[in-house]
Amino acid sequence: MIKIFSTFTILYFFSCFFNVESHPLSDNFADLVESKSPSVVNVFTVQKPQETNSNQNPLEGIPPQFRDFFKNFPPGFPFGPQPQQPNQQESERPQALGSGFVIDPTGYIVTNNHVIEQSNQIKVKFQDDTELEAKLVGTDKLTDIALLKVEPKGSLPYLKFADSDKARVGHSVFAIGNPFGLGGTVTSGIISAFNRDINAGPYDSFIQTDASINRGNSGGPLFNLEGEVLGINTAIFSPTGGSVGIGFSIPANLAKPIIEQLRKFGKTQRGWLGVRIQELTPEIAKSLGLKNEDGVLISMVNPGEPAEKGGLKSGDVILEFNGKKIKDVKSLQRTVAESVVESKAEVKVWRDKKKRSFTVKLGELEKFNAAANEKAGDNKEIVSDEIEIDDIGLRLLGLNKNTRSKYNISESVKGVVITAVKRDSFAAKAGLNVGNVISQIAQKDIQEPSQAKKIFDDFIKKDADSLLLQVFEGEFSRFLILKLK
Repeated sequence: MIKIFSTFTILYFFSCFFNVESHPLSDNFADLVESKSPSVVNVFTVQKPQETNSNQNPLEGIPPQFRDFFKNFPPGFPFGPQPQQPNQQESERPQALGSGFVIDPTGYIVTNNHVIEQSNQIKVKFQDDTELEAKLVGTDKLTDIALLKVEPKGSLPYLKFADSDKARVGHSVFAIGNPFGLGGTVTSGIISAFNRDINAGPYDSFIQTDASINRGNSGGPLFNLEGEVLGINTAIFSPTGGSVGIGFSIPANLAKPIIEQLRKFGKTQRGWLGVRIQELTPEIAKSLGLKNEDGVLISMVNPGEPAEKGGLKSGDVILEFNGKKIKDVKSLQRTVAESVVESKAEVKVWRDKKKRSFTVKLGELEKFNAAANEKAGDNKEIVSDEIEIDDIGLRLLGLNKNTRSKYNISESVKGVVITAVKRDSFAAKAGLNVGNVISQIAQKDIQEPSQAKKIFDDFIKKDADSLLLQVFEGEFSRFLILKLK
């Protein structure tokens, strides 16, 4: 009886305290949505005529788990089925392809690159049905962000970005957008996860949400309950083409510097270090005297690039960049890219089992072509005899004009070439192959086979468990552990 009385008592006071007809929590949320909706726009475009190849798969390059989603896109939408011989009137008809939002009262609007890509004309439609033609300020394909500009008659209501690093899994969020052409649609949910990599680009670090996101939400805002933009809705995972509660948004803190660059320069200007990097494995970390796998291993330093000029070497482990701890390859790529071009960065590395600091003047990624020619190395001929290291199971030869030609080794690669690998040897078990070039042993540069043999013999005499090698396969290098037991 006591429990029953207590329950009814609580319910009575609860009903007296709250006016159930006003729904205060719902009203607060409705007020928030009402205040933010005028800053969200529908994006219409007129697509450029596309030349299609019947033998070409339009979904090629899209991860398999996302292909079913893109198959359901309307004709003319990027990655969707292409229209069957449209006439001119049909091909020029504007389509509501996505969403966007105002970030400045003078008319700057953010959306996704894939929403406006290949368009002849871009228009945006506001909540009051006002339509304005938009000018493309700049795009960034790597993060799928585009910046537009309209010329309004007066100041526009605009949105502010949140600090997305302060958000947590489980926080409530809501989205406003233009799904299936139904403008002004509001959905809500929570943050399901952070740092999702969906193979969309090198800077993937998406916020995952279960707020319903569908076709047409792309480019629209994901809000926190303060009414700030936490992310830009970009993609969904769906086997059906509709929302199944797995949507992805570009975090505000990733988008903000890119948007600022697009606004200022019309393009991105990413920092560039000039290194090739790889993740640390437990074995490599242990061989270098590190307590854990935090950090990124430099597998190669590009000749003449900022890292080399700043004193960094292959075999260094980058622990911090401008005071920010580096956990993995993605975190380094993003941190460097967000840095100001030609600024001086303090880089802390692990070398010879101790921390060292270097100052590197960063370059610009956009000026470094993917197929840039590396400067030729020292062309000095090394004449040496072939040396066999029986305990390891290797046969080594110095690099010269003949060996470079025979094994197709670039002039920029230094070291000794493997000419034979004994079956079931330590070398074979480590994954070494004929034609590989050993550039470093235990973080010491190798120029001749006799030098390599001496280091191998010294470690074997010390009864060492393993050795760290830097190995080139073609022009690409990696570090690996050679076990000696």
